[in-house]
Amino acid sequence: MVTLDVRPQLLDALSALRDRVASVRLPLPLPGAPRARQTRAELLAQLDDYLVPRLKAPEAPMLAVVGGSTGAGKSTLVNSLVGRQVSEAGVLRPTTRTPVLVCHPDDHHWFAGMRVLPDLMRVWVPHEEEEVPPAARSRLRDRGPANTHATREMRIETVSSLPRGLAILDAPDIDSLVVENRTLAAELICAADVWVMVTTASRYADAVPWHLLRTAKQYKATLVTVLDRVPHQVLTEVSRQYGALLTKAGLGDVPRFTVPELPESAGGGGLLPASAVAPLFAWLAHHAQDPAARQYAVGRTALGALDSLGRRMPELASAVAAQHAAAVRLTSAVEDAYKREGKRVRNRLDHGAVLAGDALTRWRGYPLDTSADELLDSLAESLAALLQCAVAAADERIAEAWRREPAAGAVALPAPDREAGERIGMAVRRWRRVLEELAEEEVGKLDKQPAPDPDGVAALLVAALLGGKRARPAGEKLAERIGAQAALRLRDRGGELVGDHLDQVLRAERNRRLAPLEALEVTPEPQAELIAALSVLQKER
Repeated sequence: MVTLDVRPQLLDALSALRDRVASVRLPLPLPGAPRARQTRAELLAQLDDYLVPRLKAPEAPMLAVVGGSTGAGKSTLVNSLVGRQVSEAGVLRPTTRTPVLVCHPDDHHWFAGMRVLPDLMRVWVPHEEEEVPPAARSRLRDRGPANTHATREMRIETVSSLPRGLAILDAPDIDSLVVENRTLAAELICAADVWVMVTTASRYADAVPWHLLRTAKQYKATLVTVLDRVPHQVLTEVSRQYGALLTKAGLGDVPRFTVPELPESAGGGGLLPASAVAPLFAWLAHHAQDPAARQYAVGRTALGALDSLGRRMPELASAVAAQHAAAVRLTSAVEDAYKREGKRVRNRLDHGAVLAGDALTRWRGYPLDTSADELLDSLAESLAALLQCAVAAADERIAEAWRREPAAGAVALPAPDREAGERIGMAVRRWRRVLEELAEEEVGKLDKQPAPDPDGVAALLVAALLGGKRARPAGEKLAERIGAQAALRLRDRGGELVGDHLDQVLRAERNRRLAPLEALEVTPEPQAELIAALSVLQKER
């Protein structure tokens, strides 16, 4: 016999696992990411809507979810099982938009709250002949947690003809043209103790219902199939062929019920005769009321879902690892590009690349035809241009590397940044002011009359620091003006500032390129946390 072990430690481990799954983020568009996101959604739905509430309340009514393709007659079947039209049925598709849960009045409290399917708002409008329990009067329209996208509802109907301990839920079409309906149908099926899959004589070989049948087999869920609306003249042949397909798929032992096509089936507006659904009703009632049968049906589905975690969690962890590996590749492309350009900038500084063009002309005219301030302006502009070229080159290298990486689709490729020049220009001007203050401070320490012009000292210092071999005379003139020791101190300190400035500018631009990627929060921790949580759960099993 299948039994449920509901020790508190198991529930704690399962809740911890659920939190780990919820924290998973899969933002990068890798080849396997869509399937991994679907796995995550299915895991959360099964944990929130079924496993955790079922293990917390093993005595709660058995929930049978009726699912199937468009036009399979699910609503008519549910109405006939309960003996009253509780779910809208009709020829127009899709018909079932709001799922309907039917239970005995005494079991209403199990579903009025948020124990199962907490994301669905409860709607309950009792019939005139039903007496509303005092405790339920305040919940005639219960609302679950707010849904920022759309309000999703589940209507609750209470019918005395259903045995206590049994609830039946009519789900939307699993192949609905409306995406939200298909998604909701999948969530509802994940919340079931018993999967009741309905198909028809004309669609029993369709791919969609067979996908759900195979999923039920994979999860080891308690499964019932209904072959509905079968014409009398082909009933035997169709039933035989359907049974053969089930056997071939390894589902030959699944309880199978056949409902013939009847006048009441046309248009979906009436109730089928009780005799047409009596075998299915008897099976559901027996498994809801007989302790051994109920324990087997509920326990099989719950333990099957638990067992499936051992397979699906490593798959999700692998997808998380792939996301992190891709994020590392994207990050490395940015860091390598800026590191390479940083080395190139320093190499060009050593070879006097800044002292070129207008800056070289100004230097040659200093101090006769060019003032110290003009020389400083020209050198600052030349340094800013060199840094802007380095940033543009790094961005081109990043874009080229990212085009080869599918994961880059989640972040924008580096594009020409019109504001980069302004940011770099401001940074260079701040650095220039620091050097001017450093020169003024050093001049203030000199015991020399008349004191050298601080602006001239600053101009010579910047030329010596940025001009490479071309500006060797600048260092000699600086030593003549303030002394060899002071010039050496000033150049050492200025050199440190140049290095720090270059690092700061390139690091700031690199971080701007990395910011969109870092905002996705793709980290390695979730993979280890998933595996650890699964290990704890398996230990408690």
